Amino acid sequence: AGLARAAISVITNPGRQFRSAVEMSQMAPFTDAARAVDQTNFSTTFISYYTYGSAIALALDLSLRDRSNGKISLDDYMRAMWRVHGKPGGPEPGLVGKPYTLADARARLSEVSGDRAFADEFFDKYVEGREVADYARLLLRAGLVLRKRSPGAAWIGPANLIDASGTINNLMPWGSPAFDAGLDQGDVIVDVDGKAMASGVLQAALKSRKPGDRLTITFKRRGGATGTATITLTEDPSLEAVTLESTGGSLTAGQKQFRESWLGSKVTP
Repeated sequence: AGLARAAISVITNPGRQFRSAVEMSQMAPFTDAARAVDQTNFSTTFISYYTYGSAIALALDLSLRDRSNGKISLDDYMRAMWRVHGKPGGPEPGLVGKPYTLADARARLSEVSGDRAFADEFFDKYVEGREVADYARLLLRAGLVLRKRSPGAAWIGPANLIDASGTINNLMPWGSPAFDAGLDQGDVIVDVDGKAMASGVLQAALKSRKPGDRLTITFKRRGGATGTATITLTEDPSLEAVTLESTGGSLTAGQKQFRESWLGSKVTP
């Protein structure tokens, strides 16, 4: 009877439509008494919705200001959302009278911007899609330059790729030199170009090289096996936003006015 109940559960449970047995087992850390400090691969597969939301808000605010020459902003959009969907009056205290859907959010943006095509494109690409706005262009309107933080610097992967013990903990796939060379999560770096791994050894090796150079690393894998990886270094892709003036440039009158209007804006009741 017990075995049959397990089979019946698998047969009838809708969860089977979403994950295989292998994928279900991979959910164990998140469904079976997991803790916040348990290891996950979220560093490469998850972006906080707070961070994502803030980035989208910045893109939408600058886009609306750019399109309207400063006459319309994110504040106008949020007021429109509040007027239609934010007021209380729901079936229970604390609930709004008219909850909104993604379609409603699109509709409000269409009304505020006066352009349905713009609203659809913004949501299709940046809210429901996986593209990012052209932040370099949007920020430049306010006299801010989005640029590489360390141009010409050799890069093996994220700054927190390797911890103090030499263990790889934050391996970024898709373009990370360490990943492309065959290194894996949990591998322990033993030496770098023949020098025993110690504090500062890897950093010194990277500092003496340029993008395109190669770095040979010996590592130990879980289970005790050792291996060698030859890493082709690339340029550090890290970005920073700085004022145009700090780069030696000068603000145009339009950039100055846009920046002052943007950063000096106040919410009108």
